[in-house]
Amino acid sequence: MTRKQAQALTSAALAVGIVCIDQVIKVVVKTGMYLHQSIHVTDWFQILFTENDGMAFGMEVLPKWFLTSFRIAAVVFLIWYIFRQIKRGISWGLLVCLTMITAGAAGNIFDCMFYGMIFNNPPAPMIAEFVPWGTGYGQMMLGRVVDMFYFPLVEWDWPASLPYIGGEHFIFFSPIFNFADASISCGVIALIIFFNQKVFR
Repeated sequence: MTRKQAQALTSAALAVGIVCIDQVIKVVVKTGMYLHQSIHVTDWFQILFTENDGMAFGMEVLPKWFLTSFRIAAVVFLIWYIFRQIKRGISWGLLVCLTMITAGAAGNIFDCMFYGMIFNNPPAPMIAEFVPWGTGYGQMMLGRVVDMFYFPLVEWDWPASLPYIGGEHFIFFSPIFNFADASISCGVIALIIFFNQKVFR
């Protein structure tokens, strides 16, 4: 097996592994917890079941159909870019970073594309169930992304004497995210730190 073949197979296997882990976690949470239910693991870590219509970490900025279309286009481009770089002699580290980003984006695409078609959306404390195809809570491409990892690392109350923020409760780190988001973030951070000069060569 040549180096290029080994890298292609490794990239594909890593991507499939990330997507599978991501989807298993999401399905377990969605079919085992009701919306907004929280499992206290430690004072700084909770499993908190939420869903969002937007981008990573629960942000909602653009229309859902646009975000889903953008994710699909981005994944197609990244797959093409990875195989182009493999042909040109990519390093193993850069390959792993790009694959993590691509697989993370693909994991969230799956939610957007299909979850609205295959899950119902009962009110709490009822738990979601699989339903016949097309009888779920939404249409194709309009499913909601499942998030669950919550790390309220530090919390404090601002002094009441401070203007604007006085008396407010502050939480660091407040975003709720999933395994796919973590894969994207780790891939991007490693890319910036170690490979920022090589991505656009």
